Amino acid sequence: MSAENMQIHDPSVTDIVDEAEIWSALLPLDGARVIELGCGAAAHTCAIAATGRPASMLACEVDDIQHEKNCAAADIPAGVEFARAGAEAIPAEDDSADIVMMFKSLHHVPMGSMDDAMAEIRRVLRPGGVAYISEPVYAGDFNEVLRLFHDEGEVRRAAFEAVRRAVADGTLELAEQRFFHTRNDFEDFADFEDKVLGVTHTEHNLSPELHQTVRETFEQYMGPEGARFEMPIRVDLLRHPA
Repeated sequence: MSAENMQIHDPSVTDIVDEAEIWSALLPLDGARVIELGCGAAAHTCAIAATGRPASMLACEVDDIQHEKNCAAADIPAGVEFARAGAEAIPAEDDSADIVMMFKSLHHVPMGSMDDAMAEIRRVLRPGGVAYISEPVYAGDFNEVLRLFHDEGEVRRAAFEAVRRAVADGTLELAEQRFFHTRNDFEDFADFEDKVLGVTHTEHNLSPELHQTVRETFEQYMGPEGARFEMPIRVDLLRHPA
């Protein structure tokens, strides 16, 4: 697929899946040396390491508070190493990784550094190695709540354009695009506050008036089982040209 044919969103796709089904099907994990960039609380890193398939996993996180929590966490699967690092400066040797993963983190890279991040991904991947770039699409009910206080339209578009430029200029090849929806559910507004407003990688300073607006909008989605959202996701599967 060429860069010109890439899509930022495919609204015709509405299948709801666990993203584990996607990465399990797309990634050659057996014996792989894996790097995750922007690992957050390392949920994906730990889930993938726990399969026993990769040979090693380096989980990078730029947020100091979250990185310290990761390093102090118990029951981390064998083979996982944590590093305090951003995607634009990956602490790995050239051609040293078989897989690089980014789960909803490329749009958090400063826009002026996104091209550097794509170049770094190519640098650390061995020829033929793959990059799995998973990004939330700017659409859906959850996005309507989020954009009230943290509108990511510009940065999500910039992330897509950075990937497309990397494909257009030959930095990386596009193997496949995959679109799907995942669930993003909350027990109540307190759960939303903890998981979204309380993240340490982004400072959300809501005025009392905006906080009330966010609460009222969120509670429109509350039902007997809490607030249930579908989040549209795009995965760009890239390859280092062999």
